[in-house]
Amino acid sequence: MTTNVEALQGAQQWGLYPIRRLGRLEVTERAGKRATRYNVSMNDSPPVALALTQLHIPHRVFTHAGAVTSLEQAAQERGQRPSQVVRSILFRLGADRFAMVLIAGPDQVSWRRLRQQLGQSRLSMASEAEVLAITGYPVGAVSPFALPQPLPVFIDDSVIAEEEISIGSGWRGTTVILRTADLVAALPGAAIGRFRT
Repeated sequence: MTTNVEALQGAQQWGLYPIRRLGRLEVTERAGKRATRYNVSMNDSPPVALALTQLHIPHRVFTHAGAVTSLEQAAQERGQRPSQVVRSILFRLGADRFAMVLIAGPDQVSWRRLRQQLGQSRLSMASEAEVLAITGYPVGAVSPFALPQPLPVFIDDSVIAEEEISIGSGWRGTTVILRTADLVAALPGAAIGRFRT
């Protein structure tokens, strides 16, 4: 039997990407300038929530009532402080090599520290197209879970300073809220350190 995560990953293999949900996942196939939409029967859970459920990680899903235009707005609507909103930022390390940094709220990644950790002199932020291709998620919904291929993950210690955090769910306008200890337990290969400025 195919799970929802496997069904979504199979859809992504064929160039189908999640764009919205309401009872069923709607995916879009991009072919040139045209887009064709399909409705795929799934439950109401975003891909990251499905992955966390399979890992037996307690979490809850929060969907914003409208568009989110700032970090402060996202935090306020979730009943959190901005430092509890974790951003997952994808970096290109070289040809076909990427890594993800999880950083809390308004903090910025220190390029110098990240280059030092990785032992290389050059890196760049991934483009929106690269983010979608590598993670399967649009910018604003990226998460280290349910990725098509494993990536090195680096967790800034500002993330673990909070007891509870929210991360991208794979769908814009929806987040997954979980305990920081559970996030760390679910990412056993992640490096934890100071990667912010």
